[in-house]
Amino acid sequence: MTVNTQPLTHHAGLLQRGLADLRAEDAELAGLLDAEVTRQHQTLSLSASSCAVKPHILAASASVLVNVTAEGALGWRHHAGCENADRVESLAVRRACQLFGAQYAGVQSHSASTAHYQVLAALLEPGDTVLGMATDHGGHLSHCSPVAFTGAYYKALRYGTTSKGAIDYEEVRALALAHRPRVIICGATAYSHLIDFERLRAIADEAGSILLADISTIAGLVATGRHPSPIDLAHVTTLCTHRQLGGPRGGLILSGRDAETKVPGLKTTFSRLLDQAVFPRMQGAPAFNMIAAKAAAFGYAMSAEFDAWMAWVRTTADELASAFQAGDYEVVGGHSENHSVLIRLRGGITGAIAQAALEQCGILVDKHRAPGETRPSFVANGLCIGSVSLAQRHIDADGCREVVDLVCRVLDAVTPLGEHKYALDAAVQKSLYLQAQTLCAKYPLASYLHN
Repeated sequence: MTVNTQPLTHHAGLLQRGLADLRAEDAELAGLLDAEVTRQHQTLSLSASSCAVKPHILAASASVLVNVTAEGALGWRHHAGCENADRVESLAVRRACQLFGAQYAGVQSHSASTAHYQVLAALLEPGDTVLGMATDHGGHLSHCSPVAFTGAYYKALRYGTTSKGAIDYEEVRALALAHRPRVIICGATAYSHLIDFERLRAIADEAGSILLADISTIAGLVATGRHPSPIDLAHVTTLCTHRQLGGPRGGLILSGRDAETKVPGLKTTFSRLLDQAVFPRMQGAPAFNMIAAKAAAFGYAMSAEFDAWMAWVRTTADELASAFQAGDYEVVGGHSENHSVLIRLRGGITGAIAQAALEQCGILVDKHRAPGETRPSFVANGLCIGSVSLAQRHIDADGCREVVDLVCRVLDAVTPLGEHKYALDAAVQKSLYLQAQTLCAKYPLASYLHN
């Protein structure tokens, strides 16, 4: 067993002891965790929905703050023993406000979807109208999908994109003026253009609506000035802390210039309402170990290293888009202005088949519906390719072309046998998998984690 060199009264000592005890007392679980580390290092992730977490942020998430129960807001706890938890939450709030230029930050939400629902439940009554982006045009399920909370409790209207893949702002305006929604949601999960938050705020003001911006997929680009910020344009902004901030899985609620203004139709301010939306309205005790990890992530996001990573994210996205077009794949919208590239599949290959076949060859992608798709999201007709994880491997232009070439060769080797079933020669699959392993070794994830 590893000898513990730190006292158990120190965080480092507890972590060392915990890792040693886990390996000694639960070898099965420890082995699974080791296997996951290996999988992540030896898999090319082109997913737009996650990235690797720096070791110090990972350590913060494993802190003893998991032992603290403290329902309530800063300075208004329902439990004793919250002195250090209060300090950690205060640090996370201060860093979040500094990072995004916000006047208000709520760091307790367990996820971005939870944050969306908390905000909407506070602003809306059942049956109120909400306008959000259609999922088959790049929107997120939590925005107004009929299978989600928003679609079940509210009158959900959906807007889409133009033939060029950009948000159809004229449609947004026409729907907003015709239906006067209480809330307009902007933001997307598979969308490659910049979002004109200023134009959307003008539409919301004209329609008497509240603008909610979800920047989960572009948070790092917004924080570093590589995408326009909605903080002082949307009444409320939500995001997750894991997709592009390199933080733990969790949510964040922000507000800028509107934080201390009255919510239309209510007597309370946005900041007060947002605090109450989380507790006591929808959530109990916060996960303070995750809040500590959020604080660490916000601190890292203000570093020169993070800024360089986001610059790499943008460059990599451009290279991926160009390489797919060179491979004769349609890039929806023609190019990328953020981190994602949405491609339309061809030859009868569905998103479900592409995702499964590529994973079999050591490459992770997210299937997604491209505009015009009528089949469900579990089938789909496109792939949403993200550059965030590839950029963590410090991949260059030649590497991007190698990755895309490999993806294309996998797809060319697949014979579709339906919407989900396919044939892929075993020898060809093994060869393609080994080539993916070679690329992982050439551009190791460790180069990011060890910086």
